[in-house]
Amino acid sequence: MVKADDARDAGGLTINEQGMKAQARLLPYAVGAFLVGLPVLVWVGSHAANAMWMAASFVLFTIGWGAFYAIAHWLRTPRALDLKIRARVQILGGLLWSGAIAQLAVFADGAGPARESLLLLSLAASLISVFFAAPWLPSLLIVTPAALAGPLAVLFSRPEDHDLARLSWGAAALSLALALLVNRILRSQFLLAAEREVLIAERAEQAEAARRLARSKSDLVSTLSDEIRNGLTGVTHVLAAAAGKGGRAAPSRQQLSAALDALNDLLSVLNTTVDAETAEAGRLSVEPRPVDLVGLARDLVLLHRPAAAAKGLEIALHVEPDLASGGAGAAIADPARARQILSALIGNAVKFTLRGRIEARLTRTGDGRIAVAVADTGPGLSDEELALALQPFQRIARTSAGAPGAGLGLPLACRLARLMGGEVRAQSAVGVGSCFTLELPFDPAAEAPSADAPPALEAEGRRLRVLAVDADPLGAAMLRATLEQLGHQVIHAVDGTRAVELARICDFDLAVVSGRMPGMDGPETIATLRRLTGDAACTPVVALIGGDLDEARDCQTAGADALLRRPVAVTAAARAIAEALSARPAANDRAVA
Repeated sequence: MVKADDARDAGGLTINEQGMKAQARLLPYAVGAFLVGLPVLVWVGSHAANAMWMAASFVLFTIGWGAFYAIAHWLRTPRALDLKIRARVQILGGLLWSGAIAQLAVFADGAGPARESLLLLSLAASLISVFFAAPWLPSLLIVTPAALAGPLAVLFSRPEDHDLARLSWGAAALSLALALLVNRILRSQFLLAAEREVLIAERAEQAEAARRLARSKSDLVSTLSDEIRNGLTGVTHVLAAAAGKGGRAAPSRQQLSAALDALNDLLSVLNTTVDAETAEAGRLSVEPRPVDLVGLARDLVLLHRPAAAAKGLEIALHVEPDLASGGAGAAIADPARARQILSALIGNAVKFTLRGRIEARLTRTGDGRIAVAVADTGPGLSDEELALALQPFQRIARTSAGAPGAGLGLPLACRLARLMGGEVRAQSAVGVGSCFTLELPFDPAAEAPSADAPPALEAEGRRLRVLAVDADPLGAAMLRATLEQLGHQVIHAVDGTRAVELARICDFDLAVVSGRMPGMDGPETIATLRRLTGDAACTPVVALIGGDLDEARDCQTAGADALLRRPVAVTAAARAIAEALSARPAANDRAVA
């Protein structure tokens, strides 16, 4: 439960402000009530001994009524939206009536035979003011004493009126008590209304979130269906053509390369889609630390140079002299996520540029950040197309025809950059080209570790004896093929128990352990390996996970040095192995025959 004074409804009004608003709605009725009572007051006042004096009092009363009418009308205008001014004006209106009632009571004191009737009428007017001040507590506490002071003071001024004065005092006290009770009830109703509005707003937000999720899932299914169907159809056609009519022809290198490219494109789409869905669910996490962004950009430019050269494109990297010299300072980011963002930006530039050049430029910005700008001479985008390209599952038909992708690379890059405290900015012009800039925090006192060098190069020339632990036969075969492609010798264990037995009697340079296995699962296997004696306890471990954040956390807690996500790609495996070896050098490091 929220406090009454602090609760806010969907419009942002506190309980106090709701009371002010309720009182403002009653003010027109207050104007009508005093207007109806004015003829009665005039008729009684006509019997007063000092008729001219009372006439002057009625004139002042009428002026007060007109001023109050003006206040009630002003509260309907847009200028009354300022709640502080509105509060002062509403209290001023109550005090204005209190003054009019007080002067009427003073003039009634000399009215002769009509004195008692006029005093009772002025007391009735003050009680009406109490009623109309009841919805808003500050007005009730301020206006009520002011409105009752005049009539009660005049009644208590003469000894012969003390009985009537005490009766009037009791009526005033009763009216005040009833007004406080009404105010309390209204405040409770305002609180319930505020809670109801909050619940309605939360329910509306949940309904909108459910609709967004449904649209996202629908777009996801539609996109993946098209991409998987197109990719697998392309691979099927290539392999069918390679097999020939009789099915005996050996496939050419060109045909195998085309099939491999189609599968790699399909894997890229699937990986990006999984990351985007993880981000949409709020389970995407980053671990910022000093990273060598220059080395990372240089590695990615070299990686994309063959694809650019195949299209006749020039791709270049320019680094600001202070950054190129390797001076103090480093970007603060998650190395894997920074690599993912830059790979998406450079990959898009190569994919959509048909002629000309691509340039990546690293500079320091004036606000203490480091920026990587990737510019191309591609078709360019209009402002509307650029805004559309930054939305999930949206592809620009004019530029994306025939190009694989799910329309998630740029939106995911923007979200990852924000998670790391940076941003991705975009500029583009139709027929000129585009420039996408990644900005990340920069710490002049930080030093990027040498482990941020390209991992594929670190492990080059080293053959390791690897213990692969995976209960799934297909997964184990894929893992073995990947590790052997990197030149390593692989010993396979079908479960965690067998892996621990092999680790006790054999020397391994590295262990790759699947996170999900029947019986002894991945985290338990890793923890058991860490409890072994001797060099076996120091063996670097790579945890093979399926993308679940809890699974990754459990493996890291158990002692994994690096994470490798399924499906296993060669470059990702090389990077994970290099990360594990840099975190914990192999105790059994040797050249494997």
